[in-house]
Amino acid sequence: MDIFSYLFNNGTQIWFLLIEHVRLTAIAVGMAILVGVPLGILVSYVRPLNKPILGLTNLIQAIPSMALLGFAIPLLGIGALPAVVVVFLYSLLPIVKNTCTGIGQISPQILEAAVGIGMTKFQILYKIQLPLTLPFLMAGVRIASVTAVGLMTMAAFIGAGGLGFLVFSGIASLNNGMILAGAIPACLLALAVDGGLSLVETLVTPLSLQPNALRDPAGQRRRNRIKKGIVCVLSAVLLFSMGTSAYHSWSRSANVIRIGSKQFSEQHILGNILKELIEDNTNLTVESHFGAGGTQVLFEAMQKQDLDLYIDYTGTVFVDILKQPPSSDEKTVYEISKKEMADRYNIQLLQPLRFHNDYALAVSPEVSEKYQLKTLSDLARVGSQLTAGFTLEFLNREDGLKGLEKAYDFSFAHVSGIDGANRYIALQSGNTQIMDAFTTDGLLKKFHLQLLQDDKKFFPPYYGVPLIRADVLKRHPELAALINQLDEKLDTTTMQELNYQVDEEHRPPSVVAHEFLVQQGLIHK
Repeated sequence: MDIFSYLFNNGTQIWFLLIEHVRLTAIAVGMAILVGVPLGILVSYVRPLNKPILGLTNLIQAIPSMALLGFAIPLLGIGALPAVVVVFLYSLLPIVKNTCTGIGQISPQILEAAVGIGMTKFQILYKIQLPLTLPFLMAGVRIASVTAVGLMTMAAFIGAGGLGFLVFSGIASLNNGMILAGAIPACLLALAVDGGLSLVETLVTPLSLQPNALRDPAGQRRRNRIKKGIVCVLSAVLLFSMGTSAYHSWSRSANVIRIGSKQFSEQHILGNILKELIEDNTNLTVESHFGAGGTQVLFEAMQKQDLDLYIDYTGTVFVDILKQPPSSDEKTVYEISKKEMADRYNIQLLQPLRFHNDYALAVSPEVSEKYQLKTLSDLARVGSQLTAGFTLEFLNREDGLKGLEKAYDFSFAHVSGIDGANRYIALQSGNTQIMDAFTTDGLLKKFHLQLLQDDKKFFPPYYGVPLIRADVLKRHPELAALINQLDEKLDTTTMQELNYQVDEEHRPPSVVAHEFLVQQGLIHK
């Protein structure tokens, strides 16, 4: 699917994500201006604070954005708040530094003259220093704003929305049209923000400091009036769009259930299935946080009451959350998980779904034939000759590489952490020879990969299982029966086909989910 086709078919979604992106960016940069300008003034007046404050803002800028986001999630949960806070912190440095620099470059003779005519410190700041500092300050705001537009794409990584949702979803499903549909509007938005703020910079700069003002003051005033009109119109349109979006969210917030998902195609499909199933059959409104993170991020969000419901997998709950040793007994895994989650975390496991999305290791047919690989025991024999590309979550789980190495005595020539669909590309290009996969992945069919048999039965069963907070289920007991209807409808073959439609045919997960629910008679058309 090319970019034009995707834009034509998903224009409404892209527009709402763009408005969401603008709103989040505006909040973050607005906060940075409100905090950064006073800080810049403070360090200009109180010199001993200069190095500590500027040093701190420099240090924040040096921390990788994803690492800072990782630190914010345990404190602030998922969604818009941690994304806004992180972008706010990154936006401080250019604003603080440029404010301080602008005040510092003012001629001492001007300040002495102001004192000589009896102006107070506040009058000097308000009438002389700030007007003369505005060109420097606006340059800092422009830098911060353009940078913030790009940084805010990471908001989608924790379920906050914005244009990054299209970028991350496109990467996960190898959909270049979706990636460009997120990246191109983000680039255009950055250029528009820079151009708009350049107009504002002209308007707030004293006329005597503007180019050509002395040669043609009347003409410069006329041009400024035109620019002021353009800025006012653009501001009105922006405020109206953001206000409409905010009112729409607020007006529907009285009866909301918050649903999350992980970052791969199957989870986006499942999240959309739950969303539409609930909204069509109840009076609840769903607040979606799709692609919000891995198991630990979603589970922590459930504990902090930032999420109410999401679908995980029985083996993942058993090993990764409850820290139980891997077991292949389906009934034991589910029963222990259900009891422990209820007792320890007040989270209910509903009836497990019929489909199971097991962990597996995959190789290309060529590698399988060359090394005679059919089972994981075969792989243990030649693993030291192969390079592997595993997802970051698989690398750090006891039911992943850690436990697998103990069970099969694995040793690889090199192991790389590669998330999403990129590990399929790495395998196809020959950069890696083995990868972890989920048995319902649609891309397995596309790339004709061979799954190695777990002959020692190390991996626990990974049946899809809805997790819901007990207090939410108590308020809305009808959800259990409604969601349990999926059990008879969603088997492994069906799930594989749905994933294939997203991963290979590049159909939106929301459309695939809707068609499935209609075909199964679970919602009205």
